[in-house]
Amino acid sequence: MFSRACEYAIKIMIYIAGNEQEGRRTGVKEISEAINSPVAFTAKILQQLVKNELLVSFKGPTGGFELAGSREIKLVDIVRAIDGNKLMENCVLGLETCSGENPCPVHFKFIVIREQLNETLLATEIRDPELITKGIKPP
Repeated sequence: MFSRACEYAIKIMIYIAGNEQEGRRTGVKEISEAINSPVAFTAKILQQLVKNELLVSFKGPTGGFELAGSREIKLVDIVRAIDGNKLMENCVLGLETCSGENPCPVHFKFIVIREQLNETLLATEIRDPELITKGIKPP
């Protein structure tokens, strides 16, 4: 459903949220190991999350990554930052002309699923204690 980069981005954000709760920043190598992702790929995703103001990067001996500010960061923010809005807007079959007036064979069935997914993404905050508790643990 989500791109591999988006899946990793969600894992990254949950992992960083857990470390933030413990009062510490998280480095690229640690994140990469925790989510089982190549370091270069992880770094690229982290750059996108920083660019989209979901993370803040710190350099130096106490450097690493933290969630951006105290604002709520929803799963939908992460999905939009990495995958854009195509999951919510494009045809599930990839057709150019799919719409309510000119629907693909599964258009109306997928609308219900899309609405439920969007509600879940909008309702889920990355600092949710349940996400962090059940989140990504270091290897």
